[in-house]
Amino acid sequence: MVNQFIFRGRMSREFGIYISGPAVYNAPERDVEEVEIPGRNGTLTIDNGRYKNISVNYPAFIRKDFARNAGAARKWLLHGSGYERLEDSYDPNFFRLGKFTGPIDFDMRFLNLSGEMDLTFNCAPQRFYKPGQYPEVLTASGRILNPFNFPSRPLIRVYGTSGTLTINNDRIEISEIDGYVDIDCDRQNAYKGEENKNATVSHTFPELPRGINTVELSTGITRVEITPRWWCI
Repeated sequence: MVNQFIFRGRMSREFGIYISGPAVYNAPERDVEEVEIPGRNGTLTIDNGRYKNISVNYPAFIRKDFARNAGAARKWLLHGSGYERLEDSYDPNFFRLGKFTGPIDFDMRFLNLSGEMDLTFNCAPQRFYKPGQYPEVLTASGRILNPFNFPSRPLIRVYGTSGTLTINNDRIEISEIDGYVDIDCDRQNAYKGEENKNATVSHTFPELPRGINTVELSTGITRVEITPRWWCI
């Protein structure tokens, strides 16, 4: 199998680019501070409860139709500067959120017909589990299992008229449901399409820790779709 990556929804092989090294399994650095305190032996470590971004580097090459492919690749990779979904054939069950800002430095080969380069993406620390991007549907109280060590912040769609959704010990009070309401626990926002629904939802945005998470639906809630967004590092 020839290895490749996918970025902004397009495959690197569309541009004649293939990757040659599995540099995708590295782990990010935890954000900690070391403080020296006068009169106290040793170093005090302050854990800021987060991970730093990680650089993901792909040794890559273009073997055919170099001039055309290189020009198209520059436009593709350097268009825009925000985070986009990044996945590759080495780690097919996961994806990252990464951005590419360059540079692209080609190491040219025989008669400038081919070239090699390192493509480095600045990525968020999480590796998102692809099955965790699909909703788990509950029409009655139940449980969902987080298989990873890290608490996730789900996207929750609630159907019904009004009621209380309880996840573990977190109660979400919903005073009005116009068909459905989306509760994004990562962005801490409630909405329906373009309509802001924060006034109808209590400001509770639960996380899903490792293991079994209980979900309770009160009267008035007919269906819940939880997209868990499982991740690891």
